[in-house]
Amino acid sequence: MKNRNILWVVCCVVMGITIILTFTPLVIPQGVRAPRWLGMPYTLWMGIVVSLWMGVLVFLGTLVHPGKSPQN
Repeated sequence: MKNRNILWVVCCVVMGITIILTFTPLVIPQGVRAPRWLGMPYTLWMGIVVSLWMGVLVFLGTLVHPGKSPQN
């Protein structure tokens, strides 16, 4: 049970870091007019990647949530 609590806290911390990094120049380049990657704007690609990453974190969070009852 203690491992679930630790994994839950790790998921929450990683989600918080992801949210903070979303608004940094890593995702939103500063001073560049139109960066492109594979013909699509870089910011769009990073938005897609961040959304997928957050979806994975939410899925993992549902598996390790401390309030979830163990299955028999």
